[in-house]
Amino acid sequence: MSHVIRPLAKVDEPFLWEMLYHALYVQEGSPPFPKEIVSQPEIAKYVAGWGRPGDQAFVSIDEACRQPVGAVWIRLFESNDPGYGYVNDRIPEVSIAVLPAHRNLGHGTRLLSRMLAEAAGQFPGLSLSVSSDNPARRLYERLGFQVVNVTNTTITMLLRYGS
Repeated sequence: MSHVIRPLAKVDEPFLWEMLYHALYVQEGSPPFPKEIVSQPEIAKYVAGWGRPGDQAFVSIDEACRQPVGAVWIRLFESNDPGYGYVNDRIPEVSIAVLPAHRNLGHGTRLLSRMLAEAAGQFPGLSLSVSSDNPARRLYERLGFQVVNVTNTTITMLLRYGS
């Protein structure tokens, strides 16, 4: 399966909203969230007003169908309005999602690796939030993220650059 990773374009914003929905982990056997959940302020802030300073994103395009199948994006948050994986005002939080039919094919690894390389010279690190039972946690650990906080079943992970 051939794919291309490219920077997010303005035309991709609806897809980024779709990826925000798919980034929400649903435990196996649980019903999916309603699509409207992405309009809740604590979720919407990961994409709303896209294009502010620090925002960066990449999409993975499946060349066979010429459609986007995954995205990774980073956004800076502030202490007065933190994201779920907030560490500090200088470290952006990573979000990533791949369409269900395209998971476990390496898209997530390639997307996240691209973002890690892109962000390396710009930020002191990257953070994220993951459910303790989310299989994606293994990917994050494999790429160097380390646990910095655990609250109930939610884990905040951090990848530091240069140390």
